[in-house]
Amino acid sequence: MAMTSIERESVPRKTVMLFFIIDTSGSMSGQRIGSVNSAVEQTLEKLREMNADSADAEIEIALLEFSSGAQWLTPNGPVKVENYYWQDLDADGLTSMGEAFRMLEEKLHKSSGFMQRASGSYAPVLFLMSDGEPTDDYTTHLAKLQNNGWFKASTKVALAIGDDANDHVLEEFTKSKEAVVRVSNSNAGAKLAKMIQFIAVTSSQVASTPADASEKTKQEQLEDAIKDAVDDDDDWDVGDSSSDDGFDW
Repeated sequence: MAMTSIERESVPRKTVMLFFIIDTSGSMSGQRIGSVNSAVEQTLEKLREMNADSADAEIEIALLEFSSGAQWLTPNGPVKVENYYWQDLDADGLTSMGEAFRMLEEKLHKSSGFMQRASGSYAPVLFLMSDGEPTDDYTTHLAKLQNNGWFKASTKVALAIGDDANDHVLEEFTKSKEAVVRVSNSNAGAKLAKMIQFIAVTSSQVASTPADASEKTKQEQLEDAIKDAVDDDDDWDVGDSSSDDGFDW
């Protein structure tokens, strides 16, 4: 049962910040960006339901898109999920992933970025979606990002959309091949949408679970949840989930 507004005010909740980093380059046009648009819109509705039912965590979102350059869709910082309503994205241009990494690192700071209320937050969730090869120098900005304390503490997952996606670049971002999920060209419709929703909701649930020294890390818990979904859900036409290069959908 959802908490009442009075209950929410009387019981302080820690914040879960969910960062969407979305490739909107030209190769994402058509069915791919259409699936992303519908999936994120549906996912936000699910997250609102989770937010209303949770006594412990409050979900906020931040969205960064990149194509020929990058821009925050939430330029003033993370927004409470109940206050954000999706506007469809268009796909055009190059794949400036390095610029996206630079802008993400810039905001993962307490003093001058989006983490100003970090003392009341769980470690953030970073969800990267891309279907192609970076067209700028991503390595320099990724190296700086990887040295960021909030990035190190975050739960990370990446979705490689289509057969041309560079899995290895995404694995550099997540630091784990098990946190990179591939969606083939043949599954770039409804199943892509279902996967986006699953990852966003599951990662938010994992991130908002209080830490227990005897349990696996939150990153490992998320990877286990993804593997279980690959193994158990026949509706997703799963490929070889034991592949050394991540999971196929």
